[in-house]
Amino acid sequence: MLAGVLLIADLLSVGGKRNIAAYVVVAVLIPLPVIVRRRYPRTSAGMLLGLAILTSVAGRAVGENLQTPALGAVGIALYTLVAYVGRREGLIYLVGLAVDAALADVLERESVSMTIAILTLFYALCWTLAEFLGARHAYDAEVAARLAVADYDRERGAHEAVSAERTRIARELHDIVAHAVSVIVVQADGARYALRSDPDVAEQALGTIAGTGRDALRELRRTVALLRTDHAPEELPQHGTAGLARLVAMVRSAGLAVELELSGELDGIAPEVSLGVHRIVQESLTNTLRHAGPDSRAWVRVHSRDGEVLVEVTDLGHAAAGVTLVPGTAARNGITGSGLGLVGMRERVAVLGGSLEAGHRPEGGWRVHATIPLSRDLAD
Repeated sequence: MLAGVLLIADLLSVGGKRNIAAYVVVAVLIPLPVIVRRRYPRTSAGMLLGLAILTSVAGRAVGENLQTPALGAVGIALYTLVAYVGRREGLIYLVGLAVDAALADVLERESVSMTIAILTLFYALCWTLAEFLGARHAYDAEVAARLAVADYDRERGAHEAVSAERTRIARELHDIVAHAVSVIVVQADGARYALRSDPDVAEQALGTIAGTGRDALRELRRTVALLRTDHAPEELPQHGTAGLARLVAMVRSAGLAVELELSGELDGIAPEVSLGVHRIVQESLTNTLRHAGPDSRAWVRVHSRDGEVLVEVTDLGHAAAGVTLVPGTAARNGITGSGLGLVGMRERVAVLGGSLEAGHRPEGGWRVHATIPLSRDLAD
């Protein structure tokens, strides 16, 4: 379209020319490079500059000024080079345009100072427009890059949030299922052995199995409900001292002697901290029940003071020689573990900003010690 406009301007000015054929040839040739200026800016600019010089030379040869309105395309070429190629190419092209103006001055043998002044203003305008467009393109490119980075960060944040939620739910499921199944397996073994010799003990064990199963189902329903909603519930269950007492009673009914010691304010702490304490005690007692061997004992101490909760679970288990509580090792008493218990406890305590230590005691048995901080408001 731009080349067509230039051609029309040339044809409208053909009247009054003595050498119409030469003028028409120049008028048709000059707009042609404009058609490919965006695809081949350097080639188009070079062709236009060559045609401008050729026009001056041809005009001298035929004795007539063949300058056409379409020669304004050299300014368009300058604009294209600066905007889409670079300032360096634009400066080189300006030198070529200066050579063309000087050559026209020499060949026409008359002063063209006014023409040169007009061309200078025209070229300056073309350069300024190109600089403005280049700055606009750079700004748009920067905005696009920032939007791309923001989109990537948002997608990564969403992915990390989903992964964290999956990890949290997996940890909850592990704590619920591992504890309940361990108690059920131990009670089922006891019921099988006592079925004929002591039916009352077998009946009690079966009752414990039923109660443990119902509690596990209730916890599982609550956890699975998280997967069916768009948002997590605003409030977590508050376990507190009553929840710890029920947990210890359940483990005692499974045959493990447990002593519970609670001190400080444990019922008014944040629900997430209360749940964390409950799960640590639950997982520790489950490990003791599964791995500590017969006639074992456990001690649970939970103490709230100075803006933090201290949780310590120790046992005097009599494990087989060479068998440890390191995740992934062979289980004791025929109960196989997944090796994720300690990992889950460490993750849970880390999320709450606390620390956890777990390992063998020098005098025998196993010890889990966790420190979970409370916020200032909760501590007050």
